[in-house]
Amino acid sequence: MKHPYRIREIARQAGLSEATVDRVLHGRGGVRESTAREVQQAIAALDREQAQARLAGPAVPVDVVALSPSRFTAALRQAFEAELPDLRPAVIKPRFHVGDQDVVAVLDRVGRSRSQGVILTAPDTPEIAEAVGQIGLPVVTLGVDLPESKRIAYAGISHPDAGATAAYLVEQWLADRAGDVLLTPSSSDLGADERAAGFRAEMAARAPNRRLLESPGPSVRAIYAPAPGGTTAVIETFAAEHRKYDVFVAHGLDASHADLLRAHKLSAVLHEDLRADVRHACLTILRAQGLLSGPVRPSPSAIRVITPFNF
Repeated sequence: MKHPYRIREIARQAGLSEATVDRVLHGRGGVRESTAREVQQAIAALDREQAQARLAGPAVPVDVVALSPSRFTAALRQAFEAELPDLRPAVIKPRFHVGDQDVVAVLDRVGRSRSQGVILTAPDTPEIAEAVGQIGLPVVTLGVDLPESKRIAYAGISHPDAGATAAYLVEQWLADRAGDVLLTPSSSDLGADERAAGFRAEMAARAPNRRLLESPGPSVRAIYAPAPGGTTAVIETFAAEHRKYDVFVAHGLDASHADLLRAHKLSAVLHEDLRADVRHACLTILRAQGLLSGPVRPSPSAIRVITPFNF
């Protein structure tokens, strides 16, 4: 991989150790293919940043700290790559810290760097909320909020409202038909527990006599999956047992869910525009640093209802 960058720059961009980047660059082996791709993506991102810098505007280093599944962090990188060219007049230079890291330790290091702000996706814990208050930088939470912290704004949807929207759709489609509803496990997806809680609360209000099940019993007529993973497995289970369902609402529009919508195996997918969230987070930091006019305001993202006919 030919490039003009120091190993330290690539490691910081990729969120990997310098030793790992060195092994990848020199083909020493012992490195997963996915890690090698992360190094390639980091070099490509540095190339784009260098091209951006030539267009003018001050460089603004922003640290992106994301303790979330690899599926989300990959989409997050893509969202930044798509949005950065349009963020003028400043040139945002994101530095990614992703994967299974000690978020508090990462925030402490970032606070002692020359960062201009932090975009944070992490669980809402007292330790992380306290670290946000001590960092001394503008912090925007993205995808999942830390409302008790000193973050300056949240960029993302209301997860309880997303769950309530799913319950509304399920009840509208089931109408007066009898049957139970399967609520699939929320797994480790950030925000999924809140979506499941919002779904339960709205179902209890709209259909107090309809049972919510956590395993696919014979009486299930509708399904809600608050987390993106596992949807295909549920559909395959029903198909293997020659059983049908009337409604299936899932969360997060990815390639797999798009295929299932085309095949009419999903009724709807609730989706949030990650690019819009990234744009909002970046602009908020620029405003907080006085590089862009206008007040810092909360701006909840829209919950998009995607069907087989409009995705």
